[in-house]
Amino acid sequence: MPISGSTGRRRTALAVAAAAALFGSMALPATAEAHGHGPDKPKYEDLQLLAINDLHGNLEPPAGSSGTINEIDPATGKVIVPATPAGGVEYLATSLRDARQGHPNTVTVAAGDIIGASPLVSGLFHDEPTVEAMNKIGLDVTSVGNHEFDEGSAELLRMQNGGCHPTDGCYEEGRTFEGAEFRYLSANVTNEKTGKPLLKPYWVKNVRGVKVGFIGVTLEGTPNIVTAAGVQGLKFGNEVETINKYTAELKRQGVNSVVALIHEGGYPASNVYNYDCGAGGSGVSGPIVDIAKRLDPAVGAIVTGHTHNAYACMIPDPNGVPRSVTSAASFGRLYTEIDLKLDKRTGTIVRPSVTAANHVVRRTVKPAGDMTDLIKRYSALAAPIANRAVGYISADINGRGSTALEKPLGDLIADAQLAGLAPADKGGAQVAFMNPGGIRSDLVYKASGSEGDGVVTYGEAFTVQPFTNMMQVKTLTGAQLIQVLQQQVSGSNEAAPKILQISGNLAYTLDLNKAGAARVVVDSVRLNGAPVDPAASYRVAANEFLAGGGDGFPAFAAGTDKLVGASDLDLFNAYLSSHSTATAPIAPPAQNRIKVIGVGEDAS
Repeated sequence: MPISGSTGRRRTALAVAAAAALFGSMALPATAEAHGHGPDKPKYEDLQLLAINDLHGNLEPPAGSSGTINEIDPATGKVIVPATPAGGVEYLATSLRDARQGHPNTVTVAAGDIIGASPLVSGLFHDEPTVEAMNKIGLDVTSVGNHEFDEGSAELLRMQNGGCHPTDGCYEEGRTFEGAEFRYLSANVTNEKTGKPLLKPYWVKNVRGVKVGFIGVTLEGTPNIVTAAGVQGLKFGNEVETINKYTAELKRQGVNSVVALIHEGGYPASNVYNYDCGAGGSGVSGPIVDIAKRLDPAVGAIVTGHTHNAYACMIPDPNGVPRSVTSAASFGRLYTEIDLKLDKRTGTIVRPSVTAANHVVRRTVKPAGDMTDLIKRYSALAAPIANRAVGYISADINGRGSTALEKPLGDLIADAQLAGLAPADKGGAQVAFMNPGGIRSDLVYKASGSEGDGVVTYGEAFTVQPFTNMMQVKTLTGAQLIQVLQQQVSGSNEAAPKILQISGNLAYTLDLNKAGAARVVVDSVRLNGAPVDPAASYRVAANEFLAGGGDGFPAFAAGTDKLVGASDLDLFNAYLSSHSTATAPIAPPAQNRIKVIGVGEDAS
């Protein structure tokens, strides 16, 4: 059951009491001793951690389903409908500043993807606005996420160290980007030649005499979900091995309290925020469970991200002792409050004291004026581009907000790519594929500004496809095309399928009652109504990420006769402009290209 406000405080108190009972001799000392009101010196220091993850440059309140959070009404025990509006850096700043009140020892942390795949007001300026906002909010330290590498390691270093963009220069007269005041950590990202971390592996905070180390890592599989250019020359190490290595190094330096910031996550059994994970974290699955069970017990708390889910779980460490593992959803809709005690004698985190709760960033709080000013400043710079109308829709067309394997917005994007690349001089594409993870938002019918309902602006289209990936057309055999479909549900994608979005001239059946590649019913695959000939050649369109074999699709990389076309965003905008008017808007596609048999999870 979700908690917030006073309900969350009550749960925190109950959790401490329960932990004390569970750990027996490790139970916390009397309050007077802990806070130094007795004759002895204080033996413990309180520490508050405030955590976010996967902000993705969402400075303005996110639109559509990306801007809501599911919660249960504590009075009725039922899910609140409609979902609660949440997020926006103006409200996040206020929420964090309010949460710090009464906590002299507080550290604000993040678990990666603070930037990257960002809406236009940040993305247009290479995410300098988001770094500036995080400086003002008081972020202290973050791990790197896979999206921090979208523009390559040199650009990530510029985010840390400052300086104007090497191509676009400075965006305002007399103003130079000064870089992040917070620390980026990349313990498991090393230079292939030197073996040294790209950025610092850890950061140590002295909390009134107790040293607390923060180790930051991103997922080992980052090269599989980022363009090759973005990670060129870098090696991504195992998360567990890296954190345990640096935990041992910190302990040799007398740092016995460690917090891990990991850009990898899990999947709770409910999409209600602060879902009760159950005993031993049994209600959460995914890579983070195995990671948490193998990390050194000296790691007292684990802050995670990447999966955009909300959870505050207790997962056992290698000794079977419960340990806090948290994630605050995405887009600044939640923040996590983690409260713990530090033993001044041993310098360790008192594990029974650790409690965690997610809190909704409600838009009913007073917006932070400095954030409002920052958004207005960059919005004014972006306005000539952002507010230009590029198309019209008759209703919401959901992408990120769709739970279906075939997403309406995915259909629309694939159709746009085929239309733009079908001409012979553009590549002669016969079919198009779109990766679901590249669809970053929804197209929302309700106006976001003064443009009017149903109008799609350049800024809204940019939010849907912010990567500006260049499109490619390659020749694949029919057998390779079938392999592409099979690789959605086999190989590295078998455990967590990635269902590609396809142009309207392709159709097939996906049988989720089967396993692996057999889930794709080969005899059902039809292109323009005809069976795919394994020996024939087909011209296939995909963005450069997919075409290079990203997301676990090596069959794309085997294609030949590559032709590089326009960017995915340019094709999308061109399609919206040429296929819609104010009187004849685009309707949501019918989602009838993939016939699904059986029950499967959303693979976005």
